[in-house]
Amino acid sequence: MPIIRVIDGINEIVGRIVSIVAIVFAAIIIYDVFMRYFLGEPTRWAFDVTKQLYGFYFIMLGGYALRHQSHVRVDLLTARMGRETRRWVEAAGYLIFFFPFAWIFARHSWNFAMTSWSQAEVTYGAVQLPVYPLKMAMFAAAVLLLIQGVSEFLKLLLNKADHLEPMEPLDVR
Repeated sequence: MPIIRVIDGINEIVGRIVSIVAIVFAAIIIYDVFMRYFLGEPTRWAFDVTKQLYGFYFIMLGGYALRHQSHVRVDLLTARMGRETRRWVEAAGYLIFFFPFAWIFARHSWNFAMTSWSQAEVTYGAVQLPVYPLKMAMFAAAVLLLIQGVSEFLKLLLNKADHLEPMEPLDVR
């Protein structure tokens, strides 16, 4: 289905671009450590910037992680089920749990971001960085997660989900 390819493609591109942020915040941390311990000149901004970059990195990769089935799963009940049963149980899980959560996350993060934007919210540290871009990223991440959920749900309905192969039974001896 074209909609599945488009949604998967969007989250793939976003995931690959956002992964570069990890390199940026690692470089800032290395720079800060070098300045602090080797030159005795600590930076005032590095901690706040890396904290915000990590928050951006972490939140924005939710849709990408769902696309690659990298979210934590509790397969205690479904591990012994056949492919078809697992498919329908997962589809029900999307309807009952995922979509309501993702919708609430998107709705509340939008309100959260708009409040921050209207107040021109900044951090309270030594360097006052704007907070509203990170809160806008929360809304974008919620939308990416929600649309990726639509893609995964459609894959389940169309029997195109690759991750449903029967699992090895758990050895609980």
